[in-house]
Amino acid sequence: QVQLVESGGGLVQAGGSLRLSCAASGRTASSSVMGWFRQAPGKEREFVAAISWSGSYTRYADDAKGRFTISRDNAKNTVYLQMNSLKPEDTAAYYCAADRRSWEWVVAGYRFGSWGQGTQVTVAS
Repeated sequence: QVQLVESGGGLVQAGGSLRLSCAASGRTASSSVMGWFRQAPGKEREFVAAISWSGSYTRYADDAKGRFTISRDNAKNTVYLQMNSLKPEDTAAYYCAADRRSWEWVVAGYRFGSWGQGTQVTVAS
């Protein structure tokens, strides 16, 4: 099991940027597929981005393409989500997720076994 702790959320004006971090611990952290999800009030949790353990593969939700960038530093067991050109509709709790199964299996259904507690992002108009 991987333990995940998110940070970096906050209040930002529309058009601004934030970088979320997710610190992972556990012996399989550096070999896990990592992802970001978000959940706005009254809505279901939705996929945002994922990255393979090596960083060679990434995948983004359509709304995140061109604005968000997922990256990882395995030496620090940390994954990042750089968010630019933020919109009020990006307001949500953002969750980090991890899974040690294969990239293909995880992204087939965005299935992750470990989750963080979330960090709130609020974008003011």
